[in-house]
Amino acid sequence: MIAAPVDDADVPRYWRELGLPGLVDVHVHFLPERVQEKVWEYFGRARDNYGTASWPITYRLPVDERLAVLERLGVRAFSTLPYPHKPGMAAWLNEWSHDFAQGRPRVLQSATFYPEPEAAGYVADALDRGARVFKVHVQVGAFDPRDRLLDDVWARLEETGTPVVIHCGSGPLAGEHTGPEPMAGLLQRFPRLQLVIAHLGMPEYGEFLDLAERYERVHLDTTMFATDFTERGRNAFDRAQLPRLSDLRGKVLLGSDFPSIPYAYAHQLEALHRLELGEDWLRAVLWENGARLFGLET
Repeated sequence: MIAAPVDDADVPRYWRELGLPGLVDVHVHFLPERVQEKVWEYFGRARDNYGTASWPITYRLPVDERLAVLERLGVRAFSTLPYPHKPGMAAWLNEWSHDFAQGRPRVLQSATFYPEPEAAGYVADALDRGARVFKVHVQVGAFDPRDRLLDDVWARLEETGTPVVIHCGSGPLAGEHTGPEPMAGLLQRFPRLQLVIAHLGMPEYGEFLDLAERYERVHLDTTMFATDFTERGRNAFDRAQLPRLSDLRGKVLLGSDFPSIPYAYAHQLEALHRLELGEDWLRAVLWENGARLFGLET
């Protein structure tokens, strides 16, 4: 088997030796400057908010420099994943994300929503304007994804098959509506949703593996999964579940949480590599599944 990447400069060598044209990352954030700064300030208070000693932001850089980092890594396509924490934010986040994607062919135009009466209207508008992926953050938004205000939204997204990256697990922080139960209830009502469970459902990995096995369009992303940072404490993955993860090869997508990660991008790839699930699994996760989901050409 080829060697894992030792640092970011080594990442292109890694995907080339796997025979890939690059990487597809479904879990990247680019946010309006003031929102991004607020997010980074929150991570800066990690001791209070997460109970961790620190959460250094490895890529706390201007926008153009962050884009250049992704280009050097060989990330051929990536989302920008805005998310609101209160009503009245989603529509303008969608507008900003639409504008950000213009003239940047590697960007998967992203959008979001919140349970509010206007949601169905601005989600339809975002789709009409080219949105290719949506983001929902159940813990930050503090809402139940089964909220009836979202029925028309979920119905439209199920109909269009548009992927929705949804942070719904109870890690690194639990919320009133996190965990597998709300998602199981949502999928009972909308079984054809194209969901991408962020962080592999951390730490309720087994229950979210169940949902991916049960529902044809449920995927999992690898954001922070199996990294040294995550494997400490309650968010560690039970290696007894690895055969199930291997069997779900066609439903696992690379996610990183770039730029707000407390380690180098290469470490996420190293963490996946050392699972020892094989090169075919890595090729599927790092490129093939994302390319198929978003209709990318090699």
